[in-house]
Amino acid sequence: MKFRILVLLAFFITLLLLWPSKDNEKIKIGSKITDVIEIHSFGKDERPKNIILIIGDGTGLNQIALSRMAIGGLDYKLAIDQMPYTGFSLTHSHNNVYTDSAAGATAWATGVKTTNRFISVSPDKKELPTIPEILSSKDYLSGLVATSSITHATPAAFYAHIDSRYEEEEIAEQLVNSTISIALGGGKEFFDLDKLKDSARFISTKNSLLNMELGSSRVIGLFDDDGIYRSPNKPTQLEMTNRAIKYLNEQTESCHGFFLMSEGSQIDWASHDNDAEKMIVEFEDFDNTIRSVMNFVTADKETLLIITADHETGGLQILKQVDDFVEVQWGTGRHTGIPVGVYAYGPGAHLFTGLMDNTDIHKKIMSLVNDSEPKNRICK
Repeated sequence: MKFRILVLLAFFITLLLLWPSKDNEKIKIGSKITDVIEIHSFGKDERPKNIILIIGDGTGLNQIALSRMAIGGLDYKLAIDQMPYTGFSLTHSHNNVYTDSAAGATAWATGVKTTNRFISVSPDKKELPTIPEILSSKDYLSGLVATSSITHATPAAFYAHIDSRYEEEEIAEQLVNSTISIALGGGKEFFDLDKLKDSARFISTKNSLLNMELGSSRVIGLFDDDGIYRSPNKPTQLEMTNRAIKYLNEQTESCHGFFLMSEGSQIDWASHDNDAEKMIVEFEDFDNTIRSVMNFVTADKETLLIITADHETGGLQILKQVDDFVEVQWGTGRHTGIPVGVYAYGPGAHLFTGLMDNTDIHKKIMSLVNDSEPKNRICK
């Protein structure tokens, strides 16, 4: 009797060890052929007129690896895989091994590490000048794109100064009063729309975005109450980014240039939810955006593209292949302290290699802008 109980116990223990946990997901492996992107060579003495910073919120190396497998297959190359210069970034905040998006974006926007939840203020709550604010005095224009609310932590760090990322109504008011020329995202519920319309051209539908006559007036587009719900009736990161680039490029034809930050915000949200299928959908929009901007860099030859993440979210692990599927498991619903990738293409891209701190990304951008003094360019 005891022997039979021991056999049954051993059987159930073995079953528990071999059976995938409830957190495991199986993702179908894709079968696409890589669409190779033309890459232009830039001299190390060349300096950019424009800077585009694309952020994959919560996007660690395994989010990229899993998306690569699901979208195209084991040997497929995403757009991000074809970026010619790569490095790694440490992500810790001022006083914590992990960073939230507020402190992470503050590091890029200002070059200073701060406390989690703080937006472009120092740990002792002093305002820190942001890239758009600094560049405004140099006759550059700036724009922001996010699939979250435009008042969410990452975009907010480029124009707002506050000690709580959750004060989104105050952050919205700071956007209205900021130097940002074009801002596209969600977050309509946080704005006083009457006040907004007095300071900018307001658009709220995908159709109005895609058919917008660019002109010279300031633009704020809010396409959902909070984060942008993914649907055919809502603009994607790709669509918003392309329109922002077209607007900024037209406005700076005879000007010093522009800075644009575009965030794939909801890669992070899907990773918090431990939802690999949704994460891949969000990542595909992010990678399509990268592909489009890489093509712009190749044609324009005066733009530097930088891609990175504020942190990894979810502790995603790729476990094994089962037939035509890859099995993955999430380790947490929170952020992790894992270093993230940095990718660059365009004049000055060679600076973004090796291991760097997230604050170094700001410093490298500013060194390129300060070294670049375009002549005979007068802003409109």
